Amino acid sequence: MPKVEPATALTAQHARRQSGRLDNFVDGAFAFAITLLVISGASLPRTVAALVEALRGVPAFAVCFLQLALFWHGHVSWRETFDLTDRRSLQLSLLLVFFALIFVFPLHLVYASFFNGISGGMLSRDFVPGAGGTTVHSLKVLFACYGLSYACMGGTLAMLFRHGVRTAGSLPPGEAIPARVQALVWTWYAIVGLLSTLVALCARDDGSGWPIALAGFSYALLGFTGVLTSRYRKRMIARLSP
Repeated sequence: MPKVEPATALTAQHARRQSGRLDNFVDGAFAFAITLLVISGASLPRTVAALVEALRGVPAFAVCFLQLALFWHGHVSWRETFDLTDRRSLQLSLLLVFFALIFVFPLHLVYASFFNGISGGMLSRDFVPGAGGTTVHSLKVLFACYGLSYACMGGTLAMLFRHGVRTAGSLPPGEAIPARVQALVWTWYAIVGLLSTLVALCARDDGSGWPIALAGFSYALLGFTGVLTSRYRKRMIARLSP
């Protein structure tokens, strides 16, 4: 007679398969998003001049790579904390992939414009400032799209961690606090992204570009993430203390 596995073992095995498929899909989607940023465009450089031109985009590519890796690692951290395969987790993970594939386009243009500007046009020469309208209008739309995409990805990761904390209510306090801290971190990222979007939208098409610069500098607020998480962690530990 063949051995019949208990229902609990079958359920656990099915959950592991589902978790593995989801993780592979998310990892593959982020890898695909990174390939869209390749410095040489759609084809490999065939001459030394084309190679040199492609290398001008390396600084922008490096920062874009790190940005996408940051959000990808956020999902990895969530998976390592919560082994969830429910529908809500699936939906939020797919939503993160959806936003990542949108985020890659304004991400490239923002950093291409940055390095193009600070280098006097020597770096990221594929960026054309002012294309499709005035320079202020173009940058206004660009920073608004970037900020909104940034906020959506940060917000999705925050919802994943909050969902994990609610669903896995039996987590030991020592594990629940780091998960709640991560939810706060990604919430703060989303808030900063929304703030930058609102500041960029305040720029007038025929006015000065200072709101655009302020929209970019808004991301400096992410430097306060450590202060916020430290205070929040101390408050959570104080609540658990007898």
